[in-house]
Amino acid sequence: MAPNDSSPPDMQVLLRVTKLLNHNDPSISRLIECRGWRRLPPLDRVGAAYEFVRTDIRFGYNARDEIPASQVLAEGYGQCNTKSTLLMALLRALNVPCRLHGFTIDKQLQRGAIPAWAYPLTPSRILHSWVEAWVDGRWIELEGFILDQPYLSALQERFPAARAFCGYGVATTDLQQPAVAWCGQSTYIQREGIAEDFGLFDDPDAFFAARGSNLSPVKQWLFEHFVRHRMNARVDRIRGSEP
Repeated sequence: MAPNDSSPPDMQVLLRVTKLLNHNDPSISRLIECRGWRRLPPLDRVGAAYEFVRTDIRFGYNARDEIPASQVLAEGYGQCNTKSTLLMALLRALNVPCRLHGFTIDKQLQRGAIPAWAYPLTPSRILHSWVEAWVDGRWIELEGFILDQPYLSALQERFPAARAFCGYGVATTDLQQPAVAWCGQSTYIQREGIAEDFGLFDDPDAFFAARGSNLSPVKQWLFEHFVRHRMNARVDRIRGSEP
C-alpha cells in the first residue's frame, strides 16, 4: 500500500457535496442536529460519526455500491463501500475533510458470508475502500466500522480460539481483539485481505467512475435481486448466533 501522506487537504474539495456524498440531505442534517455532534471538538466529531456508522448501521449487502449516503442511512445497513460513503458524508457535514482510499480484497474474505453455491460466481477480487479523515493535522485511516458489534461478537463466540482470521467479512491478525473501537487512531477489520491498492480519491463518485463494478450486468442483476438477500439472511443468522 502507498504510504499515508501528511499533506494538508484541499478543504474546498474534501468538504464538497457530491451525488453520493449528499450531506446536505435533510435526513443527515437532522441526525447531526439530534445528536449534537457539531458542538463536539473535531476529534470527538470523528469518533461520534465513526461509532454511529459502526454500531447503528448494521453490516449487510445493499443492492449496489453506488448509492448515496442518505439511502445508506435510510436502509440502516451497509458494507465497506456503502458504509464508507455514509461516514464520509457525516464527516463532511461536520466540517471534517475526508477522502477515500480504494482497493480490492480477495474474495476469500467473504467466504462464510456468501452462500456456498454462490461463492464460485463471485469475482476473485472485490472492490473495497476505507475512509481517511484529516483531524488535528494528521490523516486517520478508518476501516473498522464495517462490522456491527453484535455480528463481530457472534463471530468471536463462534471461533473462540481464532487469532489471525480471514472469512465472514473479516481479515485481521487478531479476531478476538481487532482494532475497531474508536480511540483516536486508525482502525481496521479487513486490511489483511487487501489485494490491490488503487490509491486515493476525493470521493466515492470518482472511485466508482474510475473502477466501475466487479460484476457483469447479468451477475449484477442476480446479485441485486437474489444473491444479496440470501447473504443478508445468512449475516442475520450469524448475528443471532444461529448455525
